[in-house]
Amino acid sequence: MRAAVLGAVGDERLQLRDDVTVVGPGPGEVRVRLRAAGVCRTDLHAQHGIVPQSVPAVLGHEGAGEIVEVGDGVTDLAVGDHVIVNWVPACGTCANCVKGEPALCMTYVIQSFVQPRFLVGDTPAYGLVGCGVFAQEAVLPRPGVVRIDEDVPFDIAALIGCGVMTGVGAVVNTAQVRPGQSVLVLGCGGVGLAAVQGARVCGATVIAAVDTVPAKLEAAKRFGATHGATPDGLAALVAEATAGEGFDYALDVVAAPQTIRASWDSVRRGGAVVVVGVGSPQERVEFTPFELAFLGKRVMPSLYGDANPARDYPRMIGLWRAGQLDLAGMITQRITLDDVNDALAALGNADVIRQVILFD
Repeated sequence: MRAAVLGAVGDERLQLRDDVTVVGPGPGEVRVRLRAAGVCRTDLHAQHGIVPQSVPAVLGHEGAGEIVEVGDGVTDLAVGDHVIVNWVPACGTCANCVKGEPALCMTYVIQSFVQPRFLVGDTPAYGLVGCGVFAQEAVLPRPGVVRIDEDVPFDIAALIGCGVMTGVGAVVNTAQVRPGQSVLVLGCGGVGLAAVQGARVCGATVIAAVDTVPAKLEAAKRFGATHGATPDGLAALVAEATAGEGFDYALDVVAAPQTIRASWDSVRRGGAVVVVGVGSPQERVEFTPFELAFLGKRVMPSLYGDANPARDYPRMIGLWRAGQLDLAGMITQRITLDDVNDALAALGNADVIRQVILFD
């Protein structure tokens, strides 16, 4: 089959190979024919080594498709079922799962570094976080897919698998924003715009967006932002939107030291910074012990929007059906797998929110 393969960390381009096969499915696994895959910045981070990844690897982790084979022991899915790929499957038995924190389960994530999911020619290859959806087919553990109704378009379903779940989940699950509160979103790519929509769904009355690209600020307003500014105008934005008090929540989708610090400075006393993006492990953020205690502010991590996919994917679909989440409007380009390198290079472009690979 055809797949986009990262040969080595740091390679400028993925290899488009026609000699790739999937391994399995074994017991407790399913084989999925991919119909759509979103191009996410995490894929670019893996390519450049910001996110660790065993290589060679088929990249891609945001996808949807249909079951074409089930392994032994899988009794609740059948060939032909439509599914969304869940890139953080929960094992159900580790300490985090038992404590009700499935998004923190590392069982399958760790397994993905040592278990090849593909063969590139005769060479074992891995899937990004165990997925590898930049391919026509992928084998996944049973918890790595969530069944959906057949009338949900595959491109819409693919977005839910990462960007939408991460952004909306950060607002709904992590911050638990309440009606009438104020929300600041730093970074207005696909995840940031999903967060803007999540804040609107939760009833936030002030939703402010910050980005370096004016066109993305305009996009944020289309999706529900009430205010917008570039980073240079953030202080004035705080004054205008909150009368100088600060926001109840700041969601940092960029997760650089300067944006985390700016988020902290932009929330009120007792407010919270929600770190949504994945930053570099080499960078550091500084706070003084005094301000940590005296200001009463919180820093809240939000990995994958604190999602429970079996519960939350249907919620996202329900909000989409009700017209409360505009997911089609987030897709700015539908492409083929041949275009994947150009798509990765274009992630910073002003007119790109989400590019979706459609498979035949």
